[in-house]
Amino acid sequence: MQRYPAYDPPEYVGWKPDPEIQRAFRERINADPERAAILQRLGPEDHLRLYAGLLRNRLHEIMLQRWVRQGVISKAWLGTGEEATTIGACHALQSGDVVAPMIRNAGACHERGMDVADIFSSYLGGADSPSRGVDVHFGDFSRGVVPPISMIGSMVPVAAGYALAFKTRGESRVALTWCGDGGVRTGEFHEGLGLAAALSLPLIVVLQDNGIALGTPYAQHSRAPLSEVPRAYGAASWSCDGNHVLDVYAATALAAEHCRQGGGPACLVAQTFRMGGHATHDQPEGRKLLPPEAFAYWGRRDPIGCYEVFLIEEGLDPEPIEKSIRSEIESAADQALARRR
Repeated sequence: MQRYPAYDPPEYVGWKPDPEIQRAFRERINADPERAAILQRLGPEDHLRLYAGLLRNRLHEIMLQRWVRQGVISKAWLGTGEEATTIGACHALQSGDVVAPMIRNAGACHERGMDVADIFSSYLGGADSPSRGVDVHFGDFSRGVVPPISMIGSMVPVAAGYALAFKTRGESRVALTWCGDGGVRTGEFHEGLGLAAALSLPLIVVLQDNGIALGTPYAQHSRAPLSEVPRAYGAASWSCDGNHVLDVYAATALAAEHCRQGGGPACLVAQTFRMGGHATHDQPEGRKLLPPEAFAYWGRRDPIGCYEVFLIEEGLDPEPIEKSIRSEIESAADQALARRR
């Protein structure tokens, strides 16, 4: 894929595949029989759709960074490096399921069917945007995308409410939301997951284990590892490589089936890494919170680059997809700007 020196993390600009990392990427696909069986059902078109989602997520955020530099918007909250955690989870769900993304999971919006031009219009505060210009925290109820609440952790009880409705109606649907290592320490998380466990609700919470809560490293605010959190609530739990879109996809599929069968809530602990700061205004400061070695380690594990290499090795050509998605993003941005004028 094309790299953008002005916007990509420096570790991504000259990215080259690491043979050992690619070997581990392939081995993980078959490491667990249950997950391997799920992934074997994916055809070439499924793989290319996953790749398109990852690219759409990355290029959507690069466009936001461009707008910040140009003064079109004041700031943007990015999930660069964490795209697979969002895209893999979304693609494993069924059409009637509901997602409640946080702002860094904006990729969930377009992957669940929202128009990218509408998404950009929301950042611009457009009156014709899904949020009618009121807030950049947007969604689309008709697409099963719940607009996020700004406070971290607050979407867990909201998603639990949807899950309660599904169970009450006898519907085979699940609600999924994302939460970081800081969000799991909030009262909303405790109340939402606690209720879901007590009532055996079909709720999935993806715990993004990226090692940092805003500007606080995980070890400074928590003693128990994040993987221990689900056990405290009696929730089922799966761990996955949050930079491996296929591993996230398979783990989410297993969690969703567990929920549909009445097993109660499930947590996915996705180990991943955010390749920047809290938002565009503090990117340099954000990169000083963790050692350079951490960025180098995760930089070699770019979720898009690693998956792209895998696809090529499988005989698939991702280049037409990249051209198509790049054109889609540029066209959507132009449309949103034209509406604004």
